[in-house]
Amino acid sequence: MDTADPSGLRIDAPHRELLDQVLDKWSLAVLDRLCERPCRFNELRRAIPAVTQKSLTATLRRLERNGVVEREVTATRPVAVTYRITPLGKTLRHPVDVLLAWADAHLSAIERARRAFDEQEEDSLHPRRPHHP
Repeated sequence: MDTADPSGLRIDAPHRELLDQVLDKWSLAVLDRLCERPCRFNELRRAIPAVTQKSLTATLRRLERNGVVEREVTATRPVAVTYRITPLGKTLRHPVDVLLAWADAHLSAIERARRAFDEQEEDSLHPRRPHHP
């Protein structure tokens, strides 16, 4: 079921798919790095040490498919592949910065809410027995 709110904002399946593909943790890390300058694959691997080669390859392919990253192959030995952010990809910078600023501004409230929720869940799973003297 697709969601629409009274303001006219629609979150349809294509929107969800796109946001899932460009806002996951590896995509954000890659886009952040490529906003600074074009990089080769191994530069990206070194800059994002937790990402596996397989995950980085899949991330770059998804970003390229969505038009936010472009891949340039240089016919050298060995072949050199450079990734750069596209003009479309650069337009993601502002909305991502806004989301990160929102997260920074509200992180302490979110952490309090998480702790309260987790404590309530824990209490419902393991109710405390009344203490009888």
